[in-house]
Parts: sequence; C-alpha cells; structure tokens
Amino acid sequence: MQTLQKHEGFTLLETVFALSMLLIVAAGIMPLGLLAVKTTENQGHLAARTTEYAQDKLEQLMALAWGDSATDTTKPLPVPDTGGTGLTIGGSSDPAAPVALYVDYLDIDGNLKPVNGNGAPDGWFYKRVWQISSPKANLKKITVTATVRVAAQGGAGDLPKSTVMALKTNPF
Repeated sequence: MQTLQKHEGFTLLETVFALSMLLIVAAGIMPLGLLAVKTTENQGHLAARTTEYAQDKLEQLMALAWGDSATDTTKPLPVPDTGGTGLTIGGSSDPAAPVALYVDYLDIDGNLKPVNGNGAPDGWFYKRVWQISSPKANLKKITVTATVRVAAQGGAGDLPKSTVMALKTNPF
C-alpha cells in the first residue's frame, strides 16, 4: 500500500505574490515617512532651537541693571556704554518688522553674526528680535521672539518661531 505524503508550505508563486503586495504597501506609506521626517526636523528640532535662543537672549536682557540704557546687547557678551539700547523702552517682537539695535542674527550653529549697517548679515539662519515695554511704573516687560529663515528639507507650513516673555521689577 502506498502512503500519500502531505506537503505543507508556500509555493514560489505565493511567496512572490506576497512580497509584491508588501512592496506596494511600503511604497504607498513612504511619503508619509518623509513628511514625518520633515515635520520632526521643523517643528521639533528647529522649534526647540528657536526657544533655546529666545531664552538665551531673555536671560541676557534680564541680567542688565534696571536703568541700563547704553549696553550693546547685539554683541555676544553685553558691552557696557557702547551706544546700545540696554533696557531702554522700544523695539519690536515682530520678526517681520525688526527695529535696529533690538535685533541680532545667528548662524546655523547658533553663533552670533555681526550686523552690517544695512540690516541682516549674510549667512544668518536664526533671527532674534526683542521689545522692552513698561506696562506700569517700576515694571518692564521683556519679550523676545526667535525664528528661522528657512524651513529644513523644504518643509511646508509656518516657519518655527518661539516667543518668551518676562517681567523685571525695580529695584531688582
């Protein structure tokens, strides 16, 4: 008597068909992965950097004396009595409308770029603008906004932007 053997497994044709279906699904999902990478770079990394740079400028301004009206805060380290604005009321927290002496520019690595006489220096990547206001006597409101010039990897949507604000009182 002859015994019939049962063979189990996949045929080559079934395997090729399954791999073809997997490839089609993977190709359909790939654009979603690229979008995720762009969004992570723009709204994650660059947004975190703008927040960090805005906070750095805010801390630099908060360290100034209440009545300081001459420190040049557009330099890497504030230089007293050099024709700057210090904590003088003025400026703008709108990156589209920077006010001279209340704006500085950073390169892609976060290093301060010297401002030329006509505006933004070549090679800048981050812009920081700040505004000093006085909503009440003995109170100064310092608002700093940092943004990037271009989105990474051609990302769409708004450019990453961060705004931080603090209040400084006199005599502190």
